[in-house]
This record gives sequence, C-alpha cells and structure tokens, in this order.
Amino acid sequence: MPPNGARICVAGIVILRQRPGTAKGVIFLTLEDETGVINVIVWRKLYDRYRRAVIAGRMLRVTGRIQREGGVCHVISEHIEDVSAMLDHLLTPPAPARED
Repeated sequence: MPPNGARICVAGIVILRQRPGTAKGVIFLTLEDETGVINVIVWRKLYDRYRRAVIAGRMLRVTGRIQREGGVCHVISEHIEDVSAMLDHLLTPPAPARED
C-alpha cells in the first residue's frame, strides 16, 4: 500500500456524492471498482474547476494524494476526469476473431 502523502490515481463508479452543509463547500465522493471502495475529498476550489465531472460523472478517474488518519484512508483530489464513456465499452461485445 502506498505511504501517506503518496500521489496516486484511482478510478471507479461513483456510488455516493455528499455535500454536507457543515463541510464549507467540500464534496465527498465514494468510488467503487472491482477491488473495493475509496473515499475522495474534493475541496471547493477544485470543485469549481471540475464541477461538471463531479456532478454528472458516472465513472471518474481521480489523481491525488493519499491521506490516512485514524485508520481511515482518503484521496485528496488534485485532478478529476469524467471517464463515463468507458462504461459504454463494457456493453460492446468483442469483435469475432478473424480467420486468415
């Protein structure tokens, strides 16, 4: 597991978006992939920059830094990309093998 403060990139389906009124504009996202879930923190300044992806993205790729405190692990986001279009490829059957 990468050390606290390490820069990483994670991707997954957005299963939860939270914007508590007491969080002063901070958004909390939970992403899930085949290995589990990860919590992502989006500070207000970054939210303003990546608003469309944060609000509408079904699947996101997030680059940021790991923060561990008291057994809880988060990714503090630095860059957010909506990669929802990749989900469409999951439904497309592979092309048949060519016989030459």
